[in-house]
Amino acid sequence: MNPGKMDADMNISGGVAMPEHSGKTGFRILSYIALGLAAIGVVLPLLPTTPFVLLAAFFASKGSPTFARWLEEHPRFGPVIADWRRNRVVPAKAKSLACVMMALSWGILFALGTSMMVLALAGSAMVCSACYLLARPSF
Repeated sequence: MNPGKMDADMNISGGVAMPEHSGKTGFRILSYIALGLAAIGVVLPLLPTTPFVLLAAFFASKGSPTFARWLEEHPRFGPVIADWRRNRVVPAKAKSLACVMMALSWGILFALGTSMMVLALAGSAMVCSACYLLARPSF
């Protein structure tokens, strides 16, 4: 039994410390999922691409520098990421598409006869998201 090694493996609260790579793996997986959703959004008009690209870039920066670099240098995704990081800019096309899709999604929920509680919660979340999005500069 090596007390020095045990101390190194224990965190301050007395529990066993997580290996450093386990958190990076989680961020890497989340970045791949977000990029997959962004790729689906390129071809599926109901799913916006830009927010998922930005989310993928955030997660990749935490879990995979190589993947983050690939995203930043990508001809389609790179400029969006650079604009966001530099000035917190969201393209006007992305804003309008996101707002239209949120309204359409809420309308579908309404048409399907979803309960008022769900409509109110979803509508509130969508209105808050739209307000934040519309408050960002476009250029």
